[in-house]
Amino acid sequence: MRLGIEETASFVEYGNRTNGKAGIEGRRSVEYVVLPKDAFGEFIELLLRRGKVVAPAAKDENHFAFEEIERAEDIALVYIPTILPPKKYFMPQYEVLAEYDLREGQKLKPVVEVEKLILFGVHTCDLAGIQCLDVVFSDRPKDLNYLIRRGYITIVGLECNTYCDTYASCGLMGTFLPSGGYDLFFTDLGEYFIIHVGTQQGEDLLEGATCVEEAAAEHLSALRELRRKKEEIFRPEVPVDRALLPQMFREGFEAPVWEEIGSRCLSCANCTNVCPTCYCFDVKDVPNLDLKTGKRIRVWDSCQNEPFAKIASGESFRAERSDRKRHRFNRKFSYPVKRYERFFCTGCGRCSRVCMAHIDLKGTITELAVQTGHLVR
Repeated sequence: MRLGIEETASFVEYGNRTNGKAGIEGRRSVEYVVLPKDAFGEFIELLLRRGKVVAPAAKDENHFAFEEIERAEDIALVYIPTILPPKKYFMPQYEVLAEYDLREGQKLKPVVEVEKLILFGVHTCDLAGIQCLDVVFSDRPKDLNYLIRRGYITIVGLECNTYCDTYASCGLMGTFLPSGGYDLFFTDLGEYFIIHVGTQQGEDLLEGATCVEEAAAEHLSALRELRRKKEEIFRPEVPVDRALLPQMFREGFEAPVWEEIGSRCLSCANCTNVCPTCYCFDVKDVPNLDLKTGKRIRVWDSCQNEPFAKIASGESFRAERSDRKRHRFNRKFSYPVKRYERFFCTGCGRCSRVCMAHIDLKGTITELAVQTGHLVR
């Protein structure tokens, strides 16, 4: 569905939703509900009647992707992070921003492409990624295309009770527990799911769901016990102090590790494509065959591509791969902390998982910690 700019005013402030935080407009009748496992199919049928549902689905034994599902059996409830993060629904790889017509002057019509959908099964690392994008695109100048599209998407989170694989660093980044950013949040507690109702939109999603019931004291106790055990399971995967990471990256700006990984990097941009918080883009005008009409599109770009930092004179501020690798790591662990007071690495492990040169995020941080004296013994 496309909206003209005159139709978008009422959708600009997606932030009217609280995105998983405790307080919402009005009183919420129930904060936690329980869904028996044998009623999961019934609940998904309810969602499917509400609209399009996308969820993690298995592509093969070790690869998963968010895609439209038609039944509960299509959903992978236990999965390693998907090939692409759910970012692709909030910031599409190819997005029409405007349509132009040169036949009568220079007419440019702003366009917002939106699709109402329910995004089910989002892990906490990807919820953290969406929150990072929310912060960036809500910053001035606000990105109306992102914010409007955001308002059409209902998010249902899904908790990881243990590690997905060895690439994850959610213990180091502190993203293994839910911290908002959802409308509903599912936690598997054996014979049932306990569901946290995070927003009014989430409560509306439960309307008519006869398969859920209000959580009792024993359900909440089981949830607290699971979270306590997770605190023991998810420990920092790299022996460094997370609070000192920005300082470590500042002190290690000229560290040898950047030359080492730069010599191996292929500049393929896999790491930025799969990252849930990378948001760099290019804007291009694409003419139709008549050369008088066409579209202005936004496409994903990457700081790992050599032309990314090249200016009109031909000079490149980051001509060397080592410079680009250093920039990417600082964009996760240093620069956004200064601007937004949060890390832009969510610990999902995707960059390490897809790197053809086997550049490992945890290994790189460990080596930098050794070279800067920040390794905790």
